[in-house]
Amino acid sequence: MIPSSTYRIQFRNGMTFDAVSERIPYLKKLGISHLYASPIFTATAGSTHGYDVTDCNDIDPAIGGREGFDRMVQALHAAQMGLILDIVPNHMASSLENRWWRDVIEHGEKSAYASHFDIDWSQRLTLPFLGDTFEKVLEKGEISIKADPQTGKPTLAYYDAFYPLDPSTWQGKEADVLAMTDKQAIADLHQRQPWRLMSWREAATNLSYRRFFEVTGLVGVRVEDNRVFDDTHQLILELVANGAVDGLRIDHIDGLADPQAYLQRLRQKVGEACYITVEKILARGEVLPQEWPISGTTGYEFIAALAEVLVDDRALGDLRRVWQDAVGQQVDMRAELRKARVLMIERNFAGEFARLLKLASELARQQRVDIDDETLRSALRELLIAFPVYRTYGTAQGFSTADRELLRRVTAQLSASEFAPDAQALGFLSRLLVGADDACLTTTAATFRTRFQQLTGPLMAKSVEDTLFFRQNMDLALNEVGAEPVQRFFSLTRFHQEMQSRMRLQPDALSSTSTHDTKRGEDARARLYTLTEAPARWAEHLARWRQMNQTHVRFLNDGTAPKAADTWMLYQALAGVWPAVFRPDDANGLQALKERFLEFVEKALREAKLRTDWVDTNEAYETAVLDYARHMLSPENTLFLQDFHAALQPFIRAGLVNSLTQTLIKLTAPGVPDIYQGSEALNFSLVDPDNRRLPDFALLARQLAQADSRVFTQEACWMNGQVNQYVTAVLLHLRQRFPTLFRKGDYLPLDAEGDNAEHVIAYARADEKNALVVVAPRWVFHRIEGELSSAGGTLWADTRIALPARLANRQYEDVFHHEAVDVGATLDVAQLPGHPLIAVLREHPSEQTGAERENG
Repeated sequence: MIPSSTYRIQFRNGMTFDAVSERIPYLKKLGISHLYASPIFTATAGSTHGYDVTDCNDIDPAIGGREGFDRMVQALHAAQMGLILDIVPNHMASSLENRWWRDVIEHGEKSAYASHFDIDWSQRLTLPFLGDTFEKVLEKGEISIKADPQTGKPTLAYYDAFYPLDPSTWQGKEADVLAMTDKQAIADLHQRQPWRLMSWREAATNLSYRRFFEVTGLVGVRVEDNRVFDDTHQLILELVANGAVDGLRIDHIDGLADPQAYLQRLRQKVGEACYITVEKILARGEVLPQEWPISGTTGYEFIAALAEVLVDDRALGDLRRVWQDAVGQQVDMRAELRKARVLMIERNFAGEFARLLKLASELARQQRVDIDDETLRSALRELLIAFPVYRTYGTAQGFSTADRELLRRVTAQLSASEFAPDAQALGFLSRLLVGADDACLTTTAATFRTRFQQLTGPLMAKSVEDTLFFRQNMDLALNEVGAEPVQRFFSLTRFHQEMQSRMRLQPDALSSTSTHDTKRGEDARARLYTLTEAPARWAEHLARWRQMNQTHVRFLNDGTAPKAADTWMLYQALAGVWPAVFRPDDANGLQALKERFLEFVEKALREAKLRTDWVDTNEAYETAVLDYARHMLSPENTLFLQDFHAALQPFIRAGLVNSLTQTLIKLTAPGVPDIYQGSEALNFSLVDPDNRRLPDFALLARQLAQADSRVFTQEACWMNGQVNQYVTAVLLHLRQRFPTLFRKGDYLPLDAEGDNAEHVIAYARADEKNALVVVAPRWVFHRIEGELSSAGGTLWADTRIALPARLANRQYEDVFHHEAVDVGATLDVAQLPGHPLIAVLREHPSEQTGAERENG
């Protein structure tokens, strides 16, 4: 069953199954068809997200266990709502709480679960969880032999972690081992284990298992093995089979050895009725493999597409200039991207790269290809740096035709670039990847192909999303998951083209605007888009604010803190998170904002990896920047706070209009709208963990109960998100009434005419029975002054929408005000009923046949 809408809930952090059950009446009233749950399986103690699964076949007692889950499902079914689960086939927690992993530690390759995890057994299993080298922590007395508190067996204890010893190294002499205090004897015992403890710092260069990105606490799972698939999916398949679960969201599909084979097996097990989407970031112009038996992605590309509507491309060059003036340098984004990727290969993923190079060198020797290791290393490095998508989907049989063509383009461009590697080496790597002949189809070659494809995704994600997007901050709204990092242009025409493509290729994919992984909430992003409309005004404000707080800039040995680029980022991030309804003299609100903001600032500085990072922190620099940020939000900094608040008001107003426009588009464009918890009102969150905070559901329920079309004329309802919430509820219920129109109806771009044509986006959805016309504003920063509740009067003066014959000369009904609208060959926007900032017109029931009215 295809959902008409989904509502994402983040379990943990105070959210349990019973708490969700209490919210189901609200979600039903909102118009949600399916609850969309974050991972619910047992995870490490205290997990805040659930992706660190320790038991795939148990529902986490921390959020209510199986009994609580069953109660929630019962409540959903009573409300005629469905459930979609987020599942994690790629990895599990490499935690002692994971009994499979613990068994592997204890028994090594002899463990029944040794092949469940993606481990290189050519060496001892590495456990990178020490604060220093094994020798140093042993010398400090931090490692000892103790009995496991649960089993009583001898373990090697490091603080509160008890690593089980291989039984063959202690059985028959348990008492002697437990009494062991001699450090050399402990070191010898450690040496005889199938594992070795090492410093967390060694993980990037010397890890024996595949991890999730850079997270050593998550170990890759080999679901390509049918036995492993069956063992890890027992409960998932049971929940689908018994009707408790209607759909699955597959986390990190690109991490799997063979995504297509996995999805085909999953589809065969769950049946055709199960709704399946995958977390997959598509590059510009990239499409999902047609062979995948799924409904589409989780919607990052939809977020990127909205920028085409809301970014003012006319002034984007001006914003780029004032940004470069502010940071004091001309920025070559392609060069910056290359720097970030080089850093990832040479440091953060050095171990994965070394393993891949070792495989390539072995294959070169096997095939008697005369290429020295350094030449091969350079070619492999440059090919990884140049790779433009998250991954290809080659198998043991080689690359598909589409992936062969992609690789051909990549190698051609690389060969013509200033970084062109040795042609023979590049050709050899290409042959291995495509599976050019029998010598490139061996087991070792297939392993190389798999490892290459499992590395390109993490390299892309960590270099772009978690490095470059924290370094280059011209407009933070553009630094979002799924967005392109290089300089680009934005076009309403391109948006329409992307929606038509979306309608053709994945009409049932999720359309997201916020997720648990986005860099900021959708309404913060909507507000920051407005910087592209008023770059000169932003630059003027920024210069004044920097001057106000100049005395808190510190001069360190490695430069000023914060430097100019940091201050640009700080003020823009604060502008995005600043609540729409907020007084700078609200001491409690200011303190709460400060706590959230400081946590973001620390993460942003470390992710940028310039003067500090997670590996080697620069305490002096971090302290100086954090002190500056504290001063920004200090109650004593009255002059700045009042000035910042006042200067931000036009950006807030224009941002709220952008918020409404993106809400309207998400609910009416092709795709299944996904509402991230609380975002039906307003979401000004920062990057995780801030974006995973529990929303105020009681407040949301009260707002919805009070909402009707009068919200458009009340300023407070714009500021607290009640307008967005009301529009969401109206359109979600409309989607339930007309599922065929929204799922299969054509997407028809409509052209605007007149004085304000460039400030309008308009399109229609139409099938054989029903039609819907959507009109929304954009680029209103200089068009709206004063209150939003009275802003529509002059915005659309002399603005008309040209209608094709299939939509013209009909009577429509405004879905928000239920007023009839007679339309000829054009739609006069200024004459629309109610609040003319937005309009959704449905073909009037009187224009339909009896059968069509019954369908409605």
